[in-house]
Amino acid sequence: MTEDRAAAAIRASGLSHVITRHGQVSSLAEAAAARGVDAADIVKTLVVRRGDDDFVFVLVPGDRSISWPKLRALLGVNRLSMPDQDVAREVTGYERGTITPFGSTTSWPVIADERVAGRTVSIGGGAHGVAFTVDGSALITTLQARSADVTDRM
Repeated sequence: MTEDRAAAAIRASGLSHVITRHGQVSSLAEAAAARGVDAADIVKTLVVRRGDDDFVFVLVPGDRSISWPKLRALLGVNRLSMPDQDVAREVTGYERGTITPFGSTTSWPVIADERVAGRTVSIGGGAHGVAFTVDGSALITTLQARSADVTDRM
């Protein structure tokens, strides 16, 4: 079960966390309310393709979206794309909406938007309606993420 894999991975990481379980939600606002955080404090884990069989996780605050020019400049590439849902599942072991770096079937590099640091955030927990509430700065450290300005306001 993917939720168990993610929970085992976050426990093994030593990162202090609280697991939140809630029903299916249909919006960012509903997810934030269910998790007891602001929408900006929900961290979306997006899978981005750099090249053939080369992906990165990008951690994006809920009220922001990836800035493709910023991310391309940071990674030193001319082209990036989002894989379709089947490829995303194949390269992470998680379906869209549940993806997390914790317990991913492949340990891809992590880029965290700089706004994740210095706040309490809620990141997906490997299954719909499951999340981990953690310290954003500790999350970046634990995942050995590269922190940079890679998003724009939505």
